[in-house]
Amino acid sequence: MMSIIPKGIFVPLITPFNDDETIDFQAYKKVIDFQIESGVHGVLVGGTTGEYHVMTLEERKSLIKAGCEYAAGRVHVMAGVGCSTAKDTIELANYAAECGAKWGLVLPPYYHKTSEEGIRKFYKEVAAKSNVGIVIYNYPGATGVCISPEMIYELSQEENIVSVKESADFAHLCQVAALTKEVDNFSVFTGEEHFILPTFSIGGQGAFGILINLLPKEIVKLYELAVEKNDMHAARDLNRKLSGIYDLMEAEGNPYPGPVKAGMDMIGIKGGKVRKPLTQPNDEIKTKIKEELLKLGYKVNSLDQSLV
Repeated sequence: MMSIIPKGIFVPLITPFNDDETIDFQAYKKVIDFQIESGVHGVLVGGTTGEYHVMTLEERKSLIKAGCEYAAGRVHVMAGVGCSTAKDTIELANYAAECGAKWGLVLPPYYHKTSEEGIRKFYKEVAAKSNVGIVIYNYPGATGVCISPEMIYELSQEENIVSVKESADFAHLCQVAALTKEVDNFSVFTGEEHFILPTFSIGGQGAFGILINLLPKEIVKLYELAVEKNDMHAARDLNRKLSGIYDLMEAEGNPYPGPVKAGMDMIGIKGGKVRKPLTQPNDEIKTKIKEELLKLGYKVNSLDQSLV
């Protein structure tokens, strides 16, 4: 099957929880509406920022189903469908397809590492048997597995492997972009805020970033300036204004998506708490986020009395 390729700004959606850690679907719909009304080009449901790794399979499915229903065709949906085996990944990918998702984001096999041949076979099997376009997720910082640029190029030749989300270092992304630039049906995304503008400058086609949950309009504007208008001067100015908040999304001792959820609470969109064993962001990081939002012209609510 030939799948369209993703391009543009894709938000890796947070998942709001109730106080008892169940999913708050009403708040989830509001988050999705906020993102789409702010101009994002696509949404990623149930990715790492969505805390899929602390969910049951049934919860992951319910999130994918709800995400597709709430997006309601306004933007395309990508679903996080990575599992430890090809069989389980294919099953979840095809469930996502039934719900209306266009793509599935797939991590390589990790923890008990396989060989390059094992990674190759894994992706080829998933691509051949899935009814969504497959997006490779290269995230060595989390998985301990780095998929080589050469392997990504080889996999880009597969008809149903349509993109890569690069969360390795920038040199790796540059190599992948150079190797795949002549591949028609394949796009290169960064998954890191600091690399969004550099990725566009070398011909990358899209970006994910935790921060998009909080500042979708600003990141979409960055894309429009850099890619659609080719106004790199204005894009650099905007990037400079945002750089202070980039670092706060994954600050030491404050596991994401805690900081971005706290920021969303401040601007009136429910982010809420992270699920255990993740820990809530501390007051110091909340104060810094509040300061950056004020600099950007936001009116900030403070639900936490220590920040008033």
